[in-house]
Amino acid sequence: MKTRFVNMIGAAALAMSGLAISTVAVSAKTVIRVTLQLPETHSLGQNWLAFKKIIEEKSGGELELQLFPSAQLYKDKQVPEAVGSGAIEAGSAFLGRFAGSVPAVEVVNLPFFFRDEAHLRAAVSNGSPMREILDAAVLKETGAKVLWWQAFGRNIYLDNGKPIRVPADLKGKKVRTYGKILGWTVEALGGAPVLMSGSKQFLAYQQGAVDVGMTGVSAVKSRKLYEVMKNMTLSYDSAIEFVAIMNNDFFNSLSPENQKIIMDAAAVVEKQLRDQVYSGEAAIVDELRSKMNVVDLTPEERAQWVEATRSVIDRFRKSVGPMADKVIAAAQGL
Repeated sequence: MKTRFVNMIGAAALAMSGLAISTVAVSAKTVIRVTLQLPETHSLGQNWLAFKKIIEEKSGGELELQLFPSAQLYKDKQVPEAVGSGAIEAGSAFLGRFAGSVPAVEVVNLPFFFRDEAHLRAAVSNGSPMREILDAAVLKETGAKVLWWQAFGRNIYLDNGKPIRVPADLKGKKVRTYGKILGWTVEALGGAPVLMSGSKQFLAYQQGAVDVGMTGVSAVKSRKLYEVMKNMTLSYDSAIEFVAIMNNDFFNSLSPENQKIIMDAAAVVEKQLRDQVYSGEAAIVDELRSKMNVVDLTPEERAQWVEATRSVIDRFRKSVGPMADKVIAAAQGL
């Protein structure tokens, strides 16, 4: 009986020992929860999954990323606060969502500000003068560390009436927008801006809550907006950028080795996504041509858009102040 009792104690000790070892193993793993507005199948979702693969492999399993897509946890407008406060470790947010704290981030939404794709790529690349100013300001004002910028594409317009070709076609129309500067652009074009989150677009267009839509080509495909809008105008007047962010206190709590793994992976997936988005944008447009009427502007028509929106840059400078001059000079100097 005594021997049996001793054996039971020994077994219990072994079990507790095993539990302790298991607990240590579990506690050694750092989980990074990520909130995303779009589905995993979208380019931004695939971008996070590529990042996940790299950091989990490079860290030998010390880092584990859990992705919560399709706004399961937070809406887009809630992401900066959620990440900055530490309510969640990381996430993706539309860059314009930081405009309340750092108004200068909306420089990327200035109409026809970037001369061409090469200029845009140079201005938003990791370590560029413009990025250094904006990334540092976002961290200082929100507590969110920018890991990388996520290219979403360029701005286009949608409608169900007369195809939009020149600014006069927008006169008096209610236009869905997703940022203040974009609202100013709509006003300069003669329309009435209606601020609306991306997830509400389909229903709003279906019900006629606005006359004109504004978004990126990839969203037309992923959100199936071609089912509720028949015309798409390729204005390409501004860039649409998201940012992958992480709570700075959480980042600083990681080992130097894991911090490096994260930042190295961020640099890799940032380039991958931008290459994919800009090369894939044309392919998506070609695909959508069979589903809706795609309007390609002539050089003469585009010149009318450029002329009509010149005042937006001056308005941006006056509204934002000295920092606007800094980021504009940083971008234009490239």
